[in-house]
Amino acid sequence: MTPFLVETSLVSMAVTAASDAVTRIHLGARAPRPAVAPLERLIAHELAEYFEGTRTRFTVPMTPEGTAFQLGVWNALEQIPYGETRTYGDIAKAVGNPGASRAVGMANHHNPIPIMIPCHRVVATGGKLGGFGGGVDLKQRLLQLEAEHSALFAR
Repeated sequence: MTPFLVETSLVSMAVTAASDAVTRIHLGARAPRPAVAPLERLIAHELAEYFEGTRTRFTVPMTPEGTAFQLGVWNALEQIPYGETRTYGDIAKAVGNPGASRAVGMANHHNPIPIMIPCHRVVATGGKLGGFGGGVDLKQRLLQLEAEHSALFAR
């Protein structure tokens, strides 16, 4: 599976998809070709809508590969509403392991499908941004984008 390029106003991405689902997004990366297959074009379209502030949830199928714990964390991340944040501790509690804040951080670090699985919505206690695969600046910009547009969807 050759990655395809998705470019937005904030970041370029190399996206990989199997025949029926997104499998990986590399933030800040380039890919050798544009989206051509129907699923690839749908993925690119949904990502463009997200970055334009008109999409709050993704409908394309995703198949991240990870451990049972990582999959549980990534599922919990998908439950964080658009425009909101949760702490690593909140996610640890949500997956039934309240002492696993650091393990949640590592699961976030290994998230193969950032943006679509919104690990950028997880912050440290007190609101500190912490790390992000695309860089803290991009994380801040994603949170700002969602904050600016979430009021529109609340109406």
